[in-house]
Amino acid sequence: MSALHKIGLPLAILTAGALLTGLMIRTRPRPELAAPEVPLPLVRAIPLTPVRHRFLVHSQGTVTPRTEIDLVAEVAGRIVHLAPSFRSGGLFQKNELLVAIDPIDYELAVTHARATLAQAESALVREEAEARVAREEWELNGRGSPNPLVLREPQLAQARAAVESARAGLQAALRDLERCRLTAPFDGRVRTQHVDVGQFVTRGQTLGRIYSVDSVEVRLPLALDDLAFLDLPLAVTEPDDRVSGPAVTLSARIGGQTHTWQGRIVRTEGEVDTRTRMLHAVARVDRPYDVSPGQPPLAVGLFVRATIHGREVEPVYLAPRKAFRYDRDLMVVDRENRLRLRQVEILRREPDQMVFRAALAPGDRVCVTPLEAVTDGMQVRVLDEAVDHTPPTSGATPQTTHP
Repeated sequence: MSALHKIGLPLAILTAGALLTGLMIRTRPRPELAAPEVPLPLVRAIPLTPVRHRFLVHSQGTVTPRTEIDLVAEVAGRIVHLAPSFRSGGLFQKNELLVAIDPIDYELAVTHARATLAQAESALVREEAEARVAREEWELNGRGSPNPLVLREPQLAQARAAVESARAGLQAALRDLERCRLTAPFDGRVRTQHVDVGQFVTRGQTLGRIYSVDSVEVRLPLALDDLAFLDLPLAVTEPDDRVSGPAVTLSARIGGQTHTWQGRIVRTEGEVDTRTRMLHAVARVDRPYDVSPGQPPLAVGLFVRATIHGREVEPVYLAPRKAFRYDRDLMVVDRENRLRLRQVEILRREPDQMVFRAALAPGDRVCVTPLEAVTDGMQVRVLDEAVDHTPPTSGATPQTTHP
């Protein structure tokens, strides 16, 4: 093969390939131009119905007795008796004898006081008789105005004063004798016991500390903003027993179970705490130890959580907080599945929901799907248009509407 054939044949093949490639490029079909599809945001929307809602305010506190006193000896002496219930935690009844002090010295003092009174009364009788005799003698033999000394008036006044002093001494001796017996002023319980049988106590010495079990109280700190949702007795001019404040449900976990007790707000404290800037309301529970089987008593010192039943409002709407944009604008899906941002009257921001008033059109639903970018009027796809079957929020009841 000649050199011409070795060079020409490859060139011919390359030329033919280039011509064929160019022909294929020029005769290729042109692609169709179309706008890119942007998928619509998929959201979940739920319908809302107006409800009657009761605001609930939560707090916590420690149970304390309503009445608590120190049992103090009013006379000195040796303790000869202690009630079996006069021990830490013991329960006692009203008028029950708790402590008795040896009364011997005070019984002798009463006997001495009675003898002194008898002597004074005898001296008074004698002095009155002598005063009558002196007056009769003056009326027979005297002239002019009688001298008080002649009529024994100072001696008579002294005898009468001695009788009054002896009577007062007898009353004091009887009172000291009575104070040898310390009885319970109310139905209650012993917090602490400081003495025992045989111990000598002095006047004014504390024997123990007791408290009443007729009712207990719980101090509940409240934020000042929460006062708008409660009808609290801020300016009380009546006794606590006549004040009917908001109902309170107290709860505590005991023995692995949650137990509740019902009470009522009876007053608020007269000042705002300077450290926490909170106002304390006082809840009271009557007869905390009179409970049914299986229900523990509301014991003093127990830490409890409180739910205060506040004001009722209607008609209002309840929606999850995720249905709001920046906790301000409500995301509403209209009939055309367009997202609208509505400004509503927010009554309260609760931990998991918002309470608000709004003028919603028929067919409006609330978007509960968080969206990164939202514009008013944007088209969306609704995932679930069925009626929301979740249970109503605590504190809310459906609002009945009439045509």
